[in-house]
Amino acid sequence: MDLSLKNKNAFVGGSSKGIGFASAVELANNEASVTLVGRNEELLKQKLSQLPVLLETQMHDYVVLDYSDIENLKSVVNQLALKKNYQILVNNTGGPAGGDIINESQEKFESVFQQHLIANQILAQAFMPSMKEAGFGRIVNVISVSVKQPLVGLGVSNTIRWAVAAWAKTLSKEIAQFGITVNNVLPGYTLTGRLDEVLSQKSAASNIARSEIENQILSNIPTGKFATAEEVAAAVAFLCSPIAASINGINLPVDGGLSMSL
Repeated sequence: MDLSLKNKNAFVGGSSKGIGFASAVELANNEASVTLVGRNEELLKQKLSQLPVLLETQMHDYVVLDYSDIENLKSVVNQLALKKNYQILVNNTGGPAGGDIINESQEKFESVFQQHLIANQILAQAFMPSMKEAGFGRIVNVISVSVKQPLVGLGVSNTIRWAVAAWAKTLSKEIAQFGITVNNVLPGYTLTGRLDEVLSQKSAASNIARSEIENQILSNIPTGKFATAEEVAAAVAFLCSPIAASINGINLPVDGGLSMSL
């Protein structure tokens, strides 16, 4: 099975920790050169030193970016695209704080929309020329299983994740002719810092012990466990590989069977 990404450059969003970093490691293990992306430069430097290097041609680096600053994002990635040809784009941005949707502000909706969908659009536009030139491109969006089944208490996240999924499906139809695929990986409850936040928020909002909240969630997951970041990353890396050329426009849940949808 051809998983090699030799001579391919990958731009991995939110890759200083969690699913993003696990995806960067998996892509590096498949011989890609990886650009880590995050807001904390010191953390990025630490993580950069941990990326595997299997080939002399692999050249990993990092870029400091805050997706909430859209104009700066556009400027930086457009300059980056002039210096380096990217064939792989992994869109991965942390989710917003939870809460009932009726209580959420217009400003929060707009901010999250920009950090997720608009940022994805800017990145795709910047790297599209090099993907077309190579006749090979992979765009993988790490979204959420809420695309299949909205999660209680995550109103803004549910809404914006659906928008990103619709964007991805539309884009997948437009650019497949150039050898470029667009797919979504949908993590369920995954052992990351984000899960810690969600569990703490649910516990505080309901006045129920965190351990009880965990048990309630686990009882709805057929595998009986939370996914690991590495398990999600394996799905990301597979969809980025040459062997996945005919997989396009799909939503791939990595949720232990949590979603009830077909």
